[in-house]
Amino acid sequence: MEILYFAAIAAGAYFFGGLNGAILTSRLVYGQDIREHGSGNAGLTNFYRTYGGQAMFLVLLIDVIKTALPVVVGGMILETSSTFGSVEDRIIIGRTFAGLFAMIGHAYPCLHGFKGGKGILSGGTVALFLDIRVFFILFVIFAIVVLITRYVSLGSVIMGVAFPVAYLVLGMPLSATLLAALCGIFVIYRHRENIGRLIAGEERKLSFGKKREQEEHEAQEEEEA
Repeated sequence: MEILYFAAIAAGAYFFGGLNGAILTSRLVYGQDIREHGSGNAGLTNFYRTYGGQAMFLVLLIDVIKTALPVVVGGMILETSSTFGSVEDRIIIGRTFAGLFAMIGHAYPCLHGFKGGKGILSGGTVALFLDIRVFFILFVIFAIVVLITRYVSLGSVIMGVAFPVAYLVLGMPLSATLLAALCGIFVIYRHRENIGRLIAGEERKLSFGKKREQEEHEAQEEEEA
Protein backbone atom coordinates (compact mmCIF):
# COMPACT_ATOMS: atom_id res chain seq x y z
CA MET A 1 0.00 0.00 0.00
CA GLU A 2 2.87 2.38 0.78
CA ILE A 3 4.22 1.93 -2.74
CA LEU A 4 0.86 2.95 -4.19
CA TYR A 5 0.82 6.07 -2.03
CA PHE A 6 4.27 7.15 -3.18
CA ALA A 7 3.56 6.23 -6.80
CA ALA A 8 0.40 8.35 -6.81
CA ILE A 9 2.23 11.30 -5.23
CA ALA A 10 5.14 11.04 -7.69
CA ALA A 11 2.93 10.79 -10.78
CA GLY A 12 0.63 13.65 -9.78
CA ALA A 13 3.46 15.94 -8.68
CA TYR A 14 5.42 15.32 -11.87
CA PHE A 15 2.42 16.05 -14.10
CA PHE A 16 1.41 19.27 -12.35
CA GLY A 17 5.06 20.31 -12.02
CA GLY A 18 5.32 20.17 -15.79
CA LEU A 19 2.81 22.99 -16.26
CA ASN A 20 5.45 25.64 -16.94
CA GLY A 21 4.39 29.19 -16.14
CA ALA A 22 6.96 30.89 -18.38
CA ILE A 23 6.04 28.78 -21.41
CA LEU A 24 2.28 29.13 -20.92
CA THR A 25 2.47 32.88 -20.26
CA SER A 26 4.75 33.59 -23.22
CA ARG A 27 2.30 31.78 -25.47
CA LEU A 28 -0.88 33.27 -23.99
CA VAL A 29 0.32 36.86 -23.60
CA TYR A 30 2.94 37.28 -26.34
CA GLY A 31 2.08 34.52 -28.80
CA GLN A 32 5.66 33.27 -28.57
CA ASP A 33 7.68 30.49 -26.94
CA ILE A 34 10.10 31.71 -24.28
CA ARG A 35 12.44 28.84 -25.23
CA GLU A 36 13.05 30.55 -28.58
CA HIS A 37 14.35 33.74 -26.95
CA GLY A 38 17.22 34.77 -24.72
CA SER A 39 19.02 31.77 -23.26
CA GLY A 40 16.31 29.40 -24.44
CA ASN A 41 15.52 28.37 -20.88
CA ALA A 42 11.89 28.20 -19.74
CA GLY A 43 12.55 29.89 -16.43
CA LEU A 44 11.58 33.03 -14.57
CA THR A 45 14.92 34.82 -15.05
CA ASN A 46 14.98 34.32 -18.81
CA PHE A 47 11.33 35.43 -18.98
CA TYR A 48 12.19 38.62 -17.09
CA ARG A 49 15.21 39.35 -19.27
CA THR A 50 13.20 38.74 -22.43
CA TYR A 51 9.84 40.38 -21.69
CA GLY A 52 10.40 42.50 -18.61
CA GLY A 53 8.25 42.37 -15.51
CA GLN A 54 4.80 43.14 -16.95
CA ALA A 55 3.54 39.55 -17.06
CA MET A 56 5.77 38.03 -14.38
CA PHE A 57 2.84 37.88 -11.95
CA LEU A 58 1.09 35.34 -14.16
CA VAL A 59 4.28 33.26 -14.43
CA LEU A 60 4.64 33.30 -10.66
CA LEU A 61 0.98 32.47 -10.09
CA ILE A 62 1.07 29.44 -12.38
CA ASP A 63 4.38 28.13 -11.05
CA VAL A 64 3.36 28.56 -7.41
CA ILE A 65 -0.04 26.89 -7.80
CA LYS A 66 1.27 24.00 -9.89
CA THR A 67 3.83 23.22 -7.15
CA ALA A 68 1.79 24.08 -4.07
CA LEU A 69 -1.10 21.82 -5.05
CA PRO A 70 0.89 18.54 -5.27
CA VAL A 71 2.92 19.44 -2.16
CA VAL A 72 -0.20 19.93 -0.04
CA VAL A 73 -1.97 16.91 -1.52
CA GLY A 74 1.17 14.79 -1.11
CA GLY A 75 1.15 15.51 2.60
CA MET A 76 -2.54 14.68 2.82
CA ILE A 77 -2.08 11.36 1.00
CA LEU A 78 0.81 10.17 3.17
CA GLU A 79 -0.97 11.39 6.29
CA THR A 80 -3.49 8.56 5.84
CA SER A 81 -0.71 5.95 6.13
CA SER A 82 -0.35 4.43 9.58
CA THR A 83 2.66 2.15 9.14
CA PHE A 84 5.52 4.51 9.87
CA GLY A 85 6.27 7.66 11.81
CA SER A 86 4.05 10.21 13.47
CA VAL A 87 1.36 12.12 11.61
CA GLU A 88 3.56 15.21 11.52
CA ASP A 89 6.50 13.27 10.12
CA ARG A 90 4.37 11.63 7.44
CA ILE A 91 3.02 15.00 6.31
CA ILE A 92 6.53 16.46 6.04
CA ILE A 93 7.82 13.41 4.16
CA GLY A 94 4.83 13.42 1.79
CA ARG A 95 5.20 17.10 1.04
CA THR A 96 8.95 16.93 0.46
CA PHE A 97 8.60 13.83 -1.74
CA ALA A 98 5.92 15.57 -3.81
CA GLY A 99 8.08 18.68 -4.00
CA LEU A 100 11.00 16.71 -5.42
CA PHE A 101 8.90 15.29 -8.24
CA ALA A 102 7.25 18.65 -8.91
CA MET A 103 10.74 20.09 -9.40
CA ILE A 104 11.64 17.21 -11.73
CA GLY A 105 8.42 17.81 -13.67
CA HIS A 106 9.23 21.50 -13.94
CA ALA A 107 12.74 20.78 -15.24
CA TYR A 108 11.78 17.90 -17.57
CA PRO A 109 8.10 18.41 -18.51
CA CYS A 110 6.66 15.72 -20.77
CA LEU A 111 4.09 18.28 -21.95
CA HIS A 112 6.82 20.60 -23.28
CA GLY A 113 9.33 18.24 -24.86
CA PHE A 114 11.16 17.62 -21.57
CA LYS A 115 12.68 21.10 -21.76
CA GLY A 116 11.79 23.24 -18.77
CA GLY A 117 13.29 25.44 -16.09
CA LYS A 118 15.70 24.75 -13.26
CA GLY A 119 13.31 24.32 -10.35
CA ILE A 120 14.30 27.27 -8.14
CA LEU A 121 10.82 28.78 -7.90
CA SER A 122 9.43 25.28 -7.43
CA GLY A 123 11.92 24.64 -4.64
CA GLY A 124 10.96 27.90 -2.95
CA THR A 125 7.29 27.00 -3.18
CA VAL A 126 8.01 23.57 -1.69
CA ALA A 127 9.70 25.28 1.26
CA LEU A 128 6.87 27.80 1.65
CA PHE A 129 4.13 25.16 1.83
CA LEU A 130 6.23 22.75 3.84
CA ASP A 131 7.38 24.99 6.70
CA ILE A 132 7.49 28.77 6.74
CA ARG A 133 10.73 28.63 8.73
CA VAL A 134 12.49 26.68 5.97
CA PHE A 135 11.20 29.16 3.40
CA PHE A 136 12.41 32.14 5.44
CA ILE A 137 15.91 30.68 5.84
CA LEU A 138 16.24 29.92 2.13
CA PHE A 139 14.74 33.22 1.00
CA VAL A 140 17.08 35.28 3.18
CA ILE A 141 20.13 33.35 1.97
CA PHE A 142 19.07 33.63 -1.68
CA ALA A 143 18.22 37.34 -1.44
CA ILE A 144 21.49 38.27 0.28
CA VAL A 145 23.64 36.40 -2.23
CA VAL A 146 21.80 37.79 -5.27
CA LEU A 147 21.70 41.37 -3.98
CA ILE A 148 25.41 41.33 -3.20
CA THR A 149 26.70 39.45 -6.24
CA ARG A 150 23.80 39.82 -8.75
CA TYR A 151 24.40 36.17 -9.65
CA VAL A 152 21.03 34.41 -9.56
CA SER A 153 22.72 31.10 -10.27
CA LEU A 154 25.07 31.46 -7.29
CA GLY A 155 22.17 32.26 -4.99
CA SER A 156 20.30 29.26 -6.36
CA VAL A 157 23.22 26.86 -5.81
CA ILE A 158 23.80 28.07 -2.26
CA MET A 159 20.09 27.80 -1.58
CA GLY A 160 20.20 24.20 -2.81
CA VAL A 161 23.00 23.44 -0.36
CA ALA A 162 21.11 25.16 2.46
CA PHE A 163 17.86 23.24 1.87
CA PRO A 164 18.80 20.00 3.73
CA VAL A 165 20.82 22.01 6.26
CA ALA A 166 17.65 23.91 7.20
CA TYR A 167 15.89 20.57 7.70
CA LEU A 168 18.65 19.43 10.03
CA VAL A 169 18.63 22.66 12.02
CA LEU A 170 14.86 22.48 12.46
CA GLY A 171 14.92 18.81 13.47
CA MET A 172 12.98 17.43 10.51
CA PRO A 173 12.72 13.62 10.13
CA LEU A 174 15.82 11.98 8.68
CA SER A 175 13.95 10.57 5.69
CA ALA A 176 12.55 14.04 4.88
CA THR A 177 16.04 15.54 5.28
CA LEU A 178 17.42 13.00 2.80
CA LEU A 179 14.66 13.95 0.35
CA ALA A 180 15.54 17.61 0.88
CA ALA A 181 19.17 16.71 0.11
CA LEU A 182 18.02 15.14 -3.16
CA CYS A 183 16.17 18.37 -3.97
CA GLY A 184 19.35 20.34 -3.30
CA ILE A 185 21.49 17.97 -5.38
CA PHE A 186 18.98 18.27 -8.21
CA VAL A 187 19.20 22.07 -8.11
CA ILE A 188 23.00 21.95 -8.16
CA TYR A 189 22.98 19.46 -11.04
CA ARG A 190 20.68 21.69 -13.06
CA HIS A 191 23.14 24.56 -12.51
CA ARG A 192 26.27 22.60 -13.47
CA GLU A 193 26.89 24.80 -16.54
CA ASN A 194 26.34 27.96 -14.51
CA ILE A 195 28.85 26.73 -11.94
CA GLY A 196 31.41 26.28 -14.70
CA ARG A 197 30.83 29.81 -15.92
CA LEU A 198 31.03 31.20 -12.38
CA ILE A 199 34.41 29.56 -11.94
CA ALA A 200 35.55 30.92 -15.30
CA GLY A 201 34.18 34.39 -14.55
CA GLU A 202 31.84 34.24 -17.54
CA GLU A 203 28.45 34.11 -15.80
CA ARG A 204 26.08 36.96 -16.61
CA LYS A 205 24.84 39.13 -13.78
CA LEU A 206 21.20 39.95 -13.23
CA SER A 207 20.11 43.33 -14.59
CA PHE A 208 17.45 45.09 -12.53
CA GLY A 209 16.65 47.54 -15.31
CA LYS A 210 14.34 47.25 -18.31
CA LYS A 211 14.84 44.41 -20.76
CA ARG A 212 17.34 45.04 -23.50
CA GLU A 213 16.62 43.18 -26.70
CA GLN A 214 20.10 43.86 -28.04
CA GLU A 215 21.51 41.72 -25.20
CA GLU A 216 19.61 38.61 -26.27
CA HIS A 217 22.53 37.27 -28.24
CA GLU A 218 24.68 37.44 -25.09
CA ALA A 219 22.34 35.15 -23.12
CA GLN A 220 24.56 32.09 -23.03
CA GLU A 221 23.43 30.67 -19.70
CA GLU A 222 20.43 28.59 -18.81
CA GLU A 223 18.36 30.74 -16.49
CA GLU A 224 16.67 29.96 -13.17
CA ALA A 225 13.10 28.85 -12.71
